[in-house]
Amino acid sequence: MPSFDFLIIGSGTAGLSTALGLSRLGRVGLVSKGRADDSASDRAQGGIAAVMDMDHDSIALHIEDTLGAGAGLCHPQAVRQIIGRGPDAVRQLIDWGVPFDRQPDGSWHLTREGGHQARRVLHSADTTGHVIESTLLRRVLAEPAIQMAEGHYASDLWLTEDRCQGAWVLPPKGDHPELWTARAVVLASGGAGQLYLHTSNPLVATGDGIALAWRAGAEIANLEFIQFHPTTLYQPGSQPFLLSEALRGEGAILRLPDGSTFLERYDPRAELAPRDIVARAIDLEMKQHQLDYVTLDISAQPATLVRRHFPAIFAHCRAQGYDLTRESIPVVPAAHYSCGGVVVDEAGRSTIPGLYAAGEVSSTGLHGANRLASNSLLECVVGAAAIVADLEGQARLPDRPRQTPGRSPGQPTTAARRTDINALRQNLQVNMWQAAGIVRNDEGLRAACAYWDERGTHISDSLCGPQPYQELRNLCQCAKILTCAALLREESRGCHFNSDHPQRRAVAADSISQRDQQSPFLRPIPGAA
Repeated sequence: MPSFDFLIIGSGTAGLSTALGLSRLGRVGLVSKGRADDSASDRAQGGIAAVMDMDHDSIALHIEDTLGAGAGLCHPQAVRQIIGRGPDAVRQLIDWGVPFDRQPDGSWHLTREGGHQARRVLHSADTTGHVIESTLLRRVLAEPAIQMAEGHYASDLWLTEDRCQGAWVLPPKGDHPELWTARAVVLASGGAGQLYLHTSNPLVATGDGIALAWRAGAEIANLEFIQFHPTTLYQPGSQPFLLSEALRGEGAILRLPDGSTFLERYDPRAELAPRDIVARAIDLEMKQHQLDYVTLDISAQPATLVRRHFPAIFAHCRAQGYDLTRESIPVVPAAHYSCGGVVVDEAGRSTIPGLYAAGEVSSTGLHGANRLASNSLLECVVGAAAIVADLEGQARLPDRPRQTPGRSPGQPTTAARRTDINALRQNLQVNMWQAAGIVRNDEGLRAACAYWDERGTHISDSLCGPQPYQELRNLCQCAKILTCAALLREESRGCHFNSDHPQRRAVAADSISQRDQQSPFLRPIPGAA
């Protein structure tokens, strides 16, 4: 029974940052279900938003932009706290060795993305997430207090005396978990993009942490708010490739195949409108004109600028037969980011003692109904620092659990051998894209809720069984939480748009889902507008 002071589930920016911070406080176990560098963080292109140029920007302006993108569902206190700590978070990354791009005079090279009124996005070319991830991973692997476990899968949390003190962990290619105990557990497992047929997320983004927390009894908030990135490269039969929003920040224009523009008809900010507006506009244009894609055109900008600022995107497009500097390229929206997740307070504590969450798996109140571009990496680092500070400040943490678990993990489920897991997963993704995609309606959501209720009777709740089956179990549970919360929310707000309820409710409220509650419910947000 491996035992740690702190157990972290997930190895993206949130998990690695938390591990580095906690390593000075005790022994850290870090569980990664695939390779340590296989995360949504590693794919992040645009950068990290923080106010680093006080002459042309301000904390107040960054807060204003975040609240605007969040469509009235942000928690104002959380926004003020996280944005206010942004500069310190960036300085911590710099101290850890992250090489953000600079101007020739040594100042930071800042770019601008949709929803931002100022240039405040630090980046490393167009591979910022990879640069941050690789830098932090090197430090983690060199830290003797951190034990990295790649290829291990957390199938359930372990609670004793109403406190989370560990997790059941499947070994590589195994189907019978072992109990790993800890004085505190941190979920940093990312989002649930694999719920959808079209997603920019890696294959590992199966909503594991959200489902783990839900099964343990924690509150889940606002999972219906899935942000769809407006621009992924259209490649039928291939995993969509993300085309950074920074392209539009540097002058790229969205066009119909005949070359005409359209975003100005939906929002006066046109290409710099928030993602939900841009994605919905593309979706509507594609449906109206029966298109498979629209196009993105940055060919009017200097070729040297495009190649210098977007080398990885330029190289990938060239490999697919497109020259960014000379022609428009086909793009479609795809599921990109889970704005909701495990409810946490300002210290990263969930509603279960001993269980923390950071990054995309969490619901801090920062994003509201729609995430402002490049606030996600910021939330990862600020959230990690908050958890470290809280654990460091506790007068006494519980001792490491020594007793044997009160229950056996049971026997491996036979359902995994009877069921075509891949076919079920694809069916789930098609169902979710149709019923809970960019534009939704009551009929589709009601049918989806009933479908997941029925489907749940066919998915064993055993925490044994191989990883693909455990992922399917988590996806099904997340799908039910999402669709039922979306049906409850009889309004359109941010990245949740219901054509039967196009108006916004007068009262801003979080949707709260909990295992012991028969149905989700709405909880008003203090101070929200």
